[in-house]
Amino acid sequence: MTYRAAGKDIQALVRTSLAIRRGEFVSLLGPSGCGKTTLLRIVAGLQAPSSGRVSVAGIPVSRPQTEMGIVFQTPILLEWFDVLGNVMLRQDPRPAGRAAAMRRASALLAQVGLAGCEGMRPSQLSGGMQQRVALCRALLHDPSVLLMDEPFGALDALTRDQMCLDLQKLWTGGEKTVLFVTHDIGEAVFLSDRVLVMAPSPGRVDVAIDIDLPRPRRLSSRDTEAFFHACRTIRQAFERRGVLRDDAAAS
Repeated sequence: MTYRAAGKDIQALVRTSLAIRRGEFVSLLGPSGCGKTTLLRIVAGLQAPSSGRVSVAGIPVSRPQTEMGIVFQTPILLEWFDVLGNVMLRQDPRPAGRAAAMRRASALLAQVGLAGCEGMRPSQLSGGMQQRVALCRALLHDPSVLLMDEPFGALDALTRDQMCLDLQKLWTGGEKTVLFVTHDIGEAVFLSDRVLVMAPSPGRVDVAIDIDLPRPRRLSSRDTEAFFHACRTIRQAFERRGVLRDDAAAS
């Protein structure tokens, strides 16, 4: 992916190739400006690559993929709708479809701890609650692919932990493929089957790391040797690229 800016070409992505298995949870992990969000937008069909191709289930992506679920960095809720109305923005307009959508929306809200909040307005919700609503909205039509662009980045540490647990619960047992963008090493390791470490600009997949942690994962999984080993391997990949520089240790 190449942009034209200030009279020159800016390479956001170069030689980026990856394959994701059906039902796999994959994180794109890297520093700011490495092309994570750009790659996610290309997969979603929201942005056309300068060259190359993307296909999902063997079908080329050439336009926005409405059958995918997308969760952005901010919830993007409509203040004039209540919680239930925001979740059901993409509902089937037919009466029978609406009834089924309401049942699924209520079930999803209950799964993320928002039962009884259906009539509340976005301004009455905390940041974590708003992002839960956005997640339920993305899952309403039961997409086979879920794309998430740093959805927990603005949340406090405790809320972030709970959102990771909620997301794992919603994903486990289904066949949803998740592509999750983050710059948080621990978050990527906790959630993922595989972490794709991206090199700094121009962006590309530098290292692929399989995460060998049993599921379902608990917060206590972070205290295990396997978790520490995966985090250390990723950190060393960033150190080799100069993204992390432990100057104090070097001196």
